[in-house]
Amino acid sequence: MKKLFAEFFGTFWLVFGGCGSAVFAAGVPDIGIGLLGVALAFGLTVLTMAYAVGHISGGHFNPAVSFGLLAGGRFSAKDLIPYIVAQCLGALVAAGCLYTILNGAGAVDFSKPGDFATNFYGEAVYNGKAFSMGAAFLAEFLLTAFFLIVIMGATDKWANGKFAGLAIGLALTLIHLISIPITNTSVNPARSLSQAVFAGGLAMSQLWLFWVAPILGGIVGGLIYKFLLQRDTAEITD
Repeated sequence: MKKLFAEFFGTFWLVFGGCGSAVFAAGVPDIGIGLLGVALAFGLTVLTMAYAVGHISGGHFNPAVSFGLLAGGRFSAKDLIPYIVAQCLGALVAAGCLYTILNGAGAVDFSKPGDFATNFYGEAVYNGKAFSMGAAFLAEFLLTAFFLIVIMGATDKWANGKFAGLAIGLALTLIHLISIPITNTSVNPARSLSQAVFAGGLAMSQLWLFWVAPILGGIVGGLIYKFLLQRDTAEITD
């Protein structure tokens, strides 16, 4: 049960800190944190929770990570559904808190793609560029696959585990720097679900992509590390 609470609170913090920074701080005139600030915020949420509760649950905070670690042989199938439920509940509660705070400043309007830090494709939200569904799918797939490679490599028994949280947090920061202009960055189905539920409309109709692409990417990343990169005992002793 403690593992599930750790996943709940870790995912809550990821959504509250990452999406909260996008909702409240990204566009403030003159002092707003912008794209770089939001990317750092997402990375810092994972970094801090990796050290806070990662030793309890493994620090997934993301259904795609759970699927990827399962494919990579680092996670038990019997824990998959409970972890995903805990992650989604944590994300939804965090989004509910963000919605309540935002509504405290007046009625909210989520009529545009990307509002409330939702994910999107096919819409010209940043720099007048609208990326196709296929482009969005490929970006989410590739970035999640590489995220899993970083996670599995940084937490490998042969790696320096003291710096695993730092490597994973910086990887998520880099991922956001690349893909915020493309999809507002998911690589995390729970994070996408939580914002879409409150924003509704386009975000809900496009939500399928932000579940399917990250999960497939996570599985492929886990398999790549397991079969192509992971060192075995025989290799170490040669």
